[in-house]
Amino acid sequence: MKTVPFAELLKEAVNKEGILSTCYSRFHQYSIGNQLWLWDQVSQRDEQLGPVATLKKWNELGRKVKKGSKAYAMLLPVTVPKKDKAGKKIEGKFSRFFMPRDLWFTVHQTEGEDYVETQVTPEWDKQKALETLLIKENAYESADGNVQGYASFHSFAINPVAVYPHKTTFHELAHIVLGHTTEHTMSDSEVTPRDIREVEAESVAYILCSILGLDGLKESRGYIQHWLKDNQIDDKSAQKIFTCANTILNAGKVA
Repeated sequence: MKTVPFAELLKEAVNKEGILSTCYSRFHQYSIGNQLWLWDQVSQRDEQLGPVATLKKWNELGRKVKKGSKAYAMLLPVTVPKKDKAGKKIEGKFSRFFMPRDLWFTVHQTEGEDYVETQVTPEWDKQKALETLLIKENAYESADGNVQGYASFHSFAINPVAVYPHKTTFHELAHIVLGHTTEHTMSDSEVTPRDIREVEAESVAYILCSILGLDGLKESRGYIQHWLKDNQIDDKSAQKIFTCANTILNAGKVA
């Protein structure tokens, strides 16, 4: 395993050119109301919730809807011109909702190239790391396809169509190891602001991807720089990042 100073990698993550990945905008952002309605429909069918999109969108993403799959319904907003009592158009517009025929399918109703559990590098084993860190991986249960993954307490989930599943895994593990997922349970502790949490977690992911020679570095830098804006990573956060990266690395290190 090549050794690279953590401090140099962190400096590179902040200063070297990065891009904000399009993976955060591949799917339409459905309203909370529609997501709740979708969740209700999925529950009634006893099916699994996951990223949702139209047939056309899934085809664009290289996936096909499985034969026999029953689509889901959602409401669509439309803007229409105002009319007077005689039906003549007048100045102004208003919005209303209508329900077209069922058009939406979840990722579990499609087939294509999913994120498949593989050993992405012979130098680090994810299952070994999870066992060492006492962290559990759950199934991804969210209608939002733009969310690459999420963590809660001592567990996490990865979007089955995540663009860089290995990088997202490191990011979510970092949230847990850094203590971000349990801060709200301790009333006398300080809560780390959202922007700092994201910078810290993604910096850990960047360092680990760099050391293990994995893809997604340019996108990772873009994500860090997006949340960091014109600020700097202070010494306290830097030390937390280095300690966390070392903990995750050693937990899954293959002898």
